[in-house]
Amino acid sequence: MDNFLGIISYGLGTILGFTLILLILFLFVRDITQKKHSVLRNYPVIGRLRYFFESQGDYFRQYFFTSDREEMPFNRATRSWVYRTAKGEGGIIGFGSTNDLREPGSIIFVNAGFPVLEEDRLPTPSLIIGAGFCAEPFEAKSIINISGMSYGAISAPAVQALARGAAQAGCWMDTGEGGLSPYHLEGGCDLIMQIGTAKYGVRDAQGRLSKERIIELGKVVKAFEIKLSQGAKPGKGGVLPGAKVTAEIARIRGIPAGEDSISPNRHHDIANIDQLLDQIVQVREWGGRPVGVKTAIGGWQFINELCEAVQRRGLEFAPDFLVIDGGEGGSGAAPQTLADHMGLPIGEALPRVVDALLEAGLKQRIRVVASGKLVNSARAAWALCAGADFVNTARGFMFSLGCIQALRCHTNTCPTGITTHNKRLQRGLVVEEKYLRVANYAKNMNHEIDMIAHSCGVRHARELRREHVRMVQTAHHSIALNMLYPYPMPEDRRG
Repeated sequence: MDNFLGIISYGLGTILGFTLILLILFLFVRDITQKKHSVLRNYPVIGRLRYFFESQGDYFRQYFFTSDREEMPFNRATRSWVYRTAKGEGGIIGFGSTNDLREPGSIIFVNAGFPVLEEDRLPTPSLIIGAGFCAEPFEAKSIINISGMSYGAISAPAVQALARGAAQAGCWMDTGEGGLSPYHLEGGCDLIMQIGTAKYGVRDAQGRLSKERIIELGKVVKAFEIKLSQGAKPGKGGVLPGAKVTAEIARIRGIPAGEDSISPNRHHDIANIDQLLDQIVQVREWGGRPVGVKTAIGGWQFINELCEAVQRRGLEFAPDFLVIDGGEGGSGAAPQTLADHMGLPIGEALPRVVDALLEAGLKQRIRVVASGKLVNSARAAWALCAGADFVNTARGFMFSLGCIQALRCHTNTCPTGITTHNKRLQRGLVVEEKYLRVANYAKNMNHEIDMIAHSCGVRHARELRREHVRMVQTAHHSIALNMLYPYPMPEDRRG
């Protein structure tokens, strides 16, 4: 019997060895005769190691070669903080911070000599959006909310977990430009319906804005958001690769299945500020809900023209809220050139937009939502200091779902099941577990923002002002935000 098994093993070994030799010979001939890759042509077979290590470089750097505070777009310390926050484990560390406060752009909050006592603290108040200007104003309770991520860009289980988590945390969820899916409605959370340049989910058979759809959606969503652009790709429409356009997604969007879903780079019926304001009024009248605008900022012309037009035409023409996305935004697929170089970062865009609204006397009329890598409580509290009323984050909530920053969002091969429609990979995202982490992340973010506020000597987060935060300019030198961006005087108070 032993001899027989030995013969079998020897035979199998011989076959495998012979197969391996044939494979190497095949690769050798293929590499040395191909004309596309110089390395493979000069170093057949062995040269393949170069391409393997290059393809795996992101992961080697992520896990072995970079420190906790290096790496982009989010470093390991930030991701770990979000993971712990989403699990309810707390953001406690020992032996001191690894954050280098000598780095330009670092945030330093101004701690009060006499912080607010526990018994003197107040709950952070909710804000009403659209009060006095629409039939159904929206009471927004949470500072932290879920930014636009389309069903299609993210998976059905991801949408379900986000919707259920948002409902438990009391925050809103933006649908993204891909339309309203049944999965958004499952959680019963506050929904903001985004109207993208392709008008997915709100268009008629000719692709135009549909009054009937707006009226119908106004019965189930809390607000509408007209998206002009986003931080990842200002000047270009959304991109959903054909591999991710399933039959269901195609039906929701009203497009062919299996083909790339590429939105126009702007709305065909909005070519200037006046046309934008006209559409805001139209959607508000049809849907009875507040209507806002989402855009990245490249300079001051847009916001200045918007303020001037509202002053000229009246407050009823103003958007009820503005979502300002920084050029560092981007949870989905985008051309690298635009993601790298187009649009101002939120650190510069947000204070300038707030200043323009203050100068025009419109800050109380138009709520401001900040978005763009604001995934932790310190960055979110900075946004409130700068003048934001709310903070949207997409990637923060993706981390709460278990995202490991594999950088495969556009390939339909997301290993955590968040941005893929592969059922086998989606199996890893258990909705019953992940929605609790979504809720924890939102609640704990709000809690820590309040903790920062109390340390600054104010009773709740909405009392934070620019004088409560400093920005590092160079090593050992920082400047208060109200000195870097002085509060402007309203027009009616200028001499």
